[in-house]
Amino acid sequence: MNERIIELMNQANKDAGFTFSMDQAKPVHDLMEKFAKLIVQECINISNEQKKWAEEMEEFNDHDIAWNQARIQQSQHIVDKIKEHFGVE
Repeated sequence: MNERIIELMNQANKDAGFTFSMDQAKPVHDLMEKFAKLIVQECINISNEQKKWAEEMEEFNDHDIAWNQARIQQSQHIVDKIKEHFGVE
C-alpha cells in the first residue's frame, strides 16, 4: 500500500480517538485502505471527465484551440499527480 495512504489512515485513526494500531485491526485496516483507494479513483475520474469535456468542446478559433489544449494538458497533469502521490496505476 502507498505510504501516503497509510499515513492518512493512521491520522484518521488518531483523530477519531481510536486506541488500537492499524496492525491490530486488520479488517478495519483493509476497509479503510479500500475506501481510500475508492476516493482516489473518484478524484481521478473527475479529472478525466474534465479532460473529456475539454476534448469535446467546440472550437471556433485558434484561441479556443489553445485554451482547450491547455485544459486537456492540465487535466492530464492532475491525473498523473494524483496517481503519483497515492501510488496507484
